Amino acid sequence: MRRFSVCASLWTGTALLAVVAQPAAASCGSASCFLVTHSEEGVATAGSFQVDLSFGYVDQTKKLDGSHKVDDVLVPKISFEDEVIEPDHHREISTRNSLLRLDLAYGITSRVSVFGLLPLLVDKAHEHFDEAGTPEETFTNADGTRGFGDVALGARYALLVKANDLLMGSVSAKLPTGAYKLLDSEGAINEPTIQPGTGSYDGVITLYYAHHEFPKPVEWFVSGSGRVNGRNPLEYRVGDEVVATFGASYAIGQRWMYSLQLNARHAGRDDYRGEGVPSTGSRSLSLSPGARFRTGDRLELYGYVQVPVYQDVNEDQLAPRCGFVFGFSKTF
Repeated sequence: MRRFSVCASLWTGTALLAVVAQPAAASCGSASCFLVTHSEEGVATAGSFQVDLSFGYVDQTKKLDGSHKVDDVLVPKISFEDEVIEPDHHREISTRNSLLRLDLAYGITSRVSVFGLLPLLVDKAHEHFDEAGTPEETFTNADGTRGFGDVALGARYALLVKANDLLMGSVSAKLPTGAYKLLDSEGAINEPTIQPGTGSYDGVITLYYAHHEFPKPVEWFVSGSGRVNGRNPLEYRVGDEVVATFGASYAIGQRWMYSLQLNARHAGRDDYRGEGVPSTGSRSLSLSPGARFRTGDRLELYGYVQVPVYQDVNEDQLAPRCGFVFGFSKTF
């Protein structure tokens, strides 16, 4: 299967999405890139082992009401102690999301592989004003979090392998290994979207198709994924998610490959104790150019940038301005 230059997985968010780490837009601003990184192809032969280490960053400072820019973003607070949603509790300034992730894949046969996605470090630097609109309104940048995220485990299968076509499918489960009850600066349980983990068990299904007319240097690919999220012990549930991608890549020689993809994402509204959470859920389109370089000895370096071209959020929210991911993959 190595004759195809692209992979059957997404960075996130599915278990193959970087959104495995967190939802891409929510009340307190949690984001990750959701694009095809061309490195999680799985493995070519039985017994092969692949290691992929990547770093991603998303600048979430755009203030939106629906699809329109606004000066202020007022979002609710989830008071887990009182079991209520407090509307317009704080005024958002920024959230800057960083993710260091290790992906591992092992080939059981030439068509079947298993994989694990390990968010080694989820860092969310967050700024907002508490008690918005009251005499007690105060600025704080002490409510960000850092820690190990939610691990995802899954299996990938090559459904169709032909001379010019590849169809792959995967199923995975995200496990609640990351902290989801960290406290804020006032000693209360922090907002769900600021936590390193979600506290829930989630399921992801992904399909990926690539077509390459050899020996031409152009390849095009499409992918789609659906993620169903569970409810955590605090009775909070992140909205389900659907992601679709269309892209093309162009190889120059044996070492360089450039690509451009269009990524569409729909995130449903979160709910707490059966009630919809305001300022959660969104729809977006993004363009993601990128490049890969093969150094030899089955080692590849890559980098991608993601730029939103359309964003529509429910109520007021912080939205991403841009994001990037770079890393390397090595097959043994």
